[in-house]
Amino acid sequence: MQKVDSFDMVLFGGTGDLALRKLVPALYLRHAAGQIGTGARVIAVARTSITREEYRAQIEASCRAHLPPEGFNAAQWRSFAASVDYVQVDATEAGDFRKLCLALEGREEAVRVLYLSTAPSLFTQICDNLAAAGIVTPKSRVVLEKPLGNDRASAELINRSVGAIFSEQQIYRIDHYLGKETVQNLIALRFGNTLFEPLWRRGRIRHVQITIAEQLGVEGRGQFYERTGALRDMVQSHLLQLVCILAMEPPTSNDPDAVRDEKLKVLRALRPIAGGDVQTKTVRGQYRPGAVNGQPVPGYLDEAGVAADSSTETFVALKAEIGTWRWAGVPFFLRTGKRLAKRHTEIAIQFKRAPFVLFRDTPVDSLKANQLVIHIAPDEGISMRFGAKMPGPRVKVGLVEMDFNYEDYFGSTPNTGYEVLLYDGITGDQTLFQRADMVEAGWPMSPVAGAPPHRAR
Repeated sequence: MQKVDSFDMVLFGGTGDLALRKLVPALYLRHAAGQIGTGARVIAVARTSITREEYRAQIEASCRAHLPPEGFNAAQWRSFAASVDYVQVDATEAGDFRKLCLALEGREEAVRVLYLSTAPSLFTQICDNLAAAGIVTPKSRVVLEKPLGNDRASAELINRSVGAIFSEQQIYRIDHYLGKETVQNLIALRFGNTLFEPLWRRGRIRHVQITIAEQLGVEGRGQFYERTGALRDMVQSHLLQLVCILAMEPPTSNDPDAVRDEKLKVLRALRPIAGGDVQTKTVRGQYRPGAVNGQPVPGYLDEAGVAADSSTETFVALKAEIGTWRWAGVPFFLRTGKRLAKRHTEIAIQFKRAPFVLFRDTPVDSLKANQLVIHIAPDEGISMRFGAKMPGPRVKVGLVEMDFNYEDYFGSTPNTGYEVLLYDGITGDQTLFQRADMVEAGWPMSPVAGAPPHRAR
């Protein structure tokens, strides 16, 4: 990564949970790595009435809490904090944007990254107010956090309204999972190794399982989760993006649109889940009161901001099918949920069993299927499971495992996924961001959200 000497990042929702836990720490890490120059500025924007010094103290405490001790350096922090400003702005009040204009005055030639870490219902109003205040320049870029709407109609409305202010080349729809090293490595794994690419298809693969399990609950975000649920929060974004990378055809180049064209084909090939398929191909549920690490935790219905009779799902599992030549007949099982036994994100590629004919006259009673497992969180790595003869005079096949761990080979570096994506947004690389047509194509699976809940808890 080359050093970026000058830009302005305007961070709407600057006092919010995402900004404090993920965005500001990610920017600090880029600064500490020498990839952000002294001419760069971060301008946090929120309704909270606090001073610049109070905000700097707030983000320092947050970075110390959310970064490992080796990831925080006091001298580097002072250098980074000197570039951070705070402006109190109510995003719904057009007049407040004059204060932001003053903070940006004299910087019209700098790249402006306008990061909307807010509810999607505010995207249109914020963009309109930015344009009316004269803040949008040819060098401006707008970053939109998920979820982009709650169905196809609302996603199309956001795309149209934001697109009226910014060109498609200026819009960066972010999904932080695409910034994770293991997720990016999926493309290298698939297309950089002749070992795997010939096997990556029907005829060789039986099924694919993608799991994003969280041990945490809604953590004070009950009101947000009531509007969203696991399907919109996780499936329509993170899980579908992983499906795209796993299932897409080889792009013709590394050009951003070449990569995104192939992902779009996968989204359009996904078979909608509707009607009777909702009952046979999906499961939804809510977590009940229980214990985590020996400590009691509330159920979803007991969380603040959650309706007493809520049917919002905190767990969802579904069987997705892709109607392409490569993947016809290969199910993709997707599952995600909160308050599960442990935090765990992985992709399991289950291959078909080898023919048993060679072992029919031996004591071997079955052959285990080969499996390739990509571990995304909390540990990053790849495991390969295959059969081998166990020592001894008789033929007995056992399952063995070969492991690759990122930390063992490349060392440990703090990584939330946002570090790469923020840098890409600053430098103008859209490869890992979604286009408007991709967001809209991802919504046909949403009829599940309108189905009666299974009430499995």
